[in-house]
Amino acid sequence: MENNFFALRSLILLLPLILFMAFMVGISVYVRHKQAGKNFVSSYFVGNRELGGFVLAMTTVATYSSVSSFVGGPGMAFQVGFGWIYMAVVQVTAIFLVLGIFGKRVAILARKLNAVTVVDIIRARFQSDFLAAVAAFVIVLFFCGTMTAQFVGGAKLFAAVTGYSYEAGLILFGLVVVIYTSIGGFRAVALTDTCCAIMMMIGIVLLLHYVLQAGGGYENIMTTLEKNNPEIFEPFSFGNMPWTIYFTQWLLVGICTIALPQSVVRGISYKNTQGLHQAMLIGTVVVGFMNIGINFTGILAHGVLPGSAADYGGVDNIIPTTIVLAMPTELVGLAIIGPLAASISTISGLLIVASSAIIKDVYLHWAEKKQRDVASNKDNKTSKSFLIPNSSFLINVTPARVKILSMAATAIIGATVFVIALTPPSLIWLINMFAFGGLETAFFWTLLLGLFWKRANKLGAMLSMTGGTIIYCATQAAGFKIFNLHQITIGITCSLILFLIGSYIGKKSDEATLKLFFP
Repeated sequence: MENNFFALRSLILLLPLILFMAFMVGISVYVRHKQAGKNFVSSYFVGNRELGGFVLAMTTVATYSSVSSFVGGPGMAFQVGFGWIYMAVVQVTAIFLVLGIFGKRVAILARKLNAVTVVDIIRARFQSDFLAAVAAFVIVLFFCGTMTAQFVGGAKLFAAVTGYSYEAGLILFGLVVVIYTSIGGFRAVALTDTCCAIMMMIGIVLLLHYVLQAGGGYENIMTTLEKNNPEIFEPFSFGNMPWTIYFTQWLLVGICTIALPQSVVRGISYKNTQGLHQAMLIGTVVVGFMNIGINFTGILAHGVLPGSAADYGGVDNIIPTTIVLAMPTELVGLAIIGPLAASISTISGLLIVASSAIIKDVYLHWAEKKQRDVASNKDNKTSKSFLIPNSSFLINVTPARVKILSMAATAIIGATVFVIALTPPSLIWLINMFAFGGLETAFFWTLLLGLFWKRANKLGAMLSMTGGTIIYCATQAAGFKIFNLHQITIGITCSLILFLIGSYIGKKSDEATLKLFFP
């Protein structure tokens, strides 16, 4: 009888998640069917630039939010208090800024250049295949780090809440997200992201309701906290929340996130200006609700979990433990969809951009260039063929081949990260922040100055992206800090200095490029 009870409980826990995952796969199959016959590269990587305001807002929010936002963040709020909310509230501006600063600019340029990726725009602005290759490499490298963190964080959350193994969770949601992203491409990612964002909000509302109920109401929780944990109400948390954390986190998860490739590429995909403006407003409201709501829930969890975070195995266990203790069994399976949706939406968004970096930015560009060389060699019989034996199939680009390679690249990247996550690294939150910092160091000045400053040139962008990223990684590896600030401050500063030096000593961009970008 007892075994039957636990079997039934397990089924109740898993059923909502299984149905949600099946729905995600169904969306991808539907999208692939609807996109049949359209330009595959455009449909697979940017959804044929047809996203409306609501979907654009939701996919940007869902990609920006991660499992750290729903597990590590509120866990830190539990430990630190309102200071963590004051620090994290800067993220509310992220969607508004990324779409407001880059959205229309990137969309106009993408249509002029027939660009499908952020790297396409970087290549055209700086007229450098080498810089484009470096950008693609940086994207794939740091995206793999971020995706690993999402896989591991989601699987650990699944195991902690359901009682199933870590590996079971990884297989259940990890393989599904790789499958539906590989099949459906960007359009499927955008639609599934929208579903994920909705589930995140539902999860927050449910958890907040039951935490307040379990804690005896808002006033009771606040009164108890004021008596037992007065530091929670102090902005610096009696030294637990120093100004250095405020400053570096405002940079790392706030201001500098406007140049993350996975966010900027959303600007290429929207349908019209009206949709962009709608997305800016909707996205700001939604990310504000989610960010403040889940972190505030972390503080209120004191009404359910007496003691410190250490008593429950650390900050990452606060939300999983709260879900189990505060919510009815029949709703636990529904509640964990929210944080898991944050994980899978981030993975799918990163997967499609990483895939485009390999197929569109490297392979297709190389193949098209070689095709031109072949045509030139036929006209000039004295020229030597560039081809190596048996390599002609690589440049024989057909729609069917591009489709197969694109889906294969997405699946291979996802499967690689999945295998890495089977032996989970520790310090998931730090891995996520390391990857964020690397992407921001590489792309912040390259995109911001490249798209808004005429003087920006190829040498400046190359020095900034390569030098800044190497310096950032080196200081991370050495544990070197200045005034105990996160290494993003070193990376972003060195990146700017190198960009300015290169732009003033290097050759100016040609007039044709400047006329195209600054008409």
